[in-house]
Amino acid sequence: MTERKPPGVSFESFVDRQIRQATERGDFKSLPGYGKPLASLDAPYDEQWWIKDKLHREGFAVLPPALALRKEAEDVVEKVRAARSERQVRDVLTEINEKIAAALRMPPPGPPLGLTEFDVEAEVRAWRRARPDQA
Repeated sequence: MTERKPPGVSFESFVDRQIRQATERGDFKSLPGYGKPLASLDAPYDEQWWIKDKLHREGFAVLPPALALRKEAEDVVEKVRAARSERQVRDVLTEINEKIAAALRMPPPGPPLGLTEFDVEAEVRAWRRARPDQA
């Protein structure tokens, strides 16, 4: 791509030649997603698709803090079910309880939080009952 377009050659044929040469060299075969369908091919056109894609890749959420914490608390329930050890259950619950306690002390802007801290011991007992082979 460092070569300049020669005078007298149309731009289209110059670019087409470079694409053809790169294809023949196999330069496009090692690109990520090669041979896979485009994820958004059937989706309606959105002018801000690239912004939304970037936010999604970066893990940025546009939820208000209270709703984001509610979503995180819902995800914790799934993490507890999938936990492989009691220590992992306790760690996950302790982490979310710290976030909930901080939000209860200083309510975040947006809708009401509507959460209480998890009862770690009750959740551990429920986890043990669900996995008698792990206890």
